Amino acid sequence: MSKSRALINELLVDVFNNILGIEEDVIKTRGVKLSVKEVHILEAVRNSREPTMSAIAKRLRITTGTLTASIDRLVAKKFVIRANDETDRRKVLIKLTAPALEVLIIHDEFHGEMIDAIFDDMKIDADATLIKSLENVTEFFKKRYS
Repeated sequence: MSKSRALINELLVDVFNNILGIEEDVIKTRGVKLSVKEVHILEAVRNSREPTMSAIAKRLRITTGTLTASIDRLVAKKFVIRANDETDRRKVLIKLTAPALEVLIIHDEFHGEMIDAIFDDMKIDADATLIKSLENVTEFFKKRYS
C-alpha cells in the first residue's frame, strides 16, 4: 500500500473511531444510559419516513434479525413501542417514546457542538476544497456501498 493510501486509510479510521468514542463518552456523561448503537437506532427510527423494521434495518445497513434484538431491548427499556400501521395491519411500525426524544435532543446537541467546534477551530467554512472533498468521499461511499 502506498504512503498516501495508508495515510488516508489511517485518517478515515481514526476520524470514525474518535467520533464514536467521543460520542459514547459525551452521551454517558450527559446521563444517557444507552449505547451509541442504540442511540443511532433511535435516530434511524426518527429519520425514517415509514419506520418499519425493514426500513430501519436498511437505513442502518444491518439485518432485520439484528435490529429485532436491539428493538426488543429498547422496548424493554421503554424507549420505543411497536404499533400496527392503521392502514395496513400487517406492518409493524416502531415509534419513539418521550424518553427517546429526550435522548435524541442530547445526541443532536452533541453533533451540533462537534460541528460548531470544527467550524470555530479549523475555519472550515473558508475551505471550499475540504468541503468538496468531504462531499466527494461521502458520495463515493453512498454509491459504492448502498
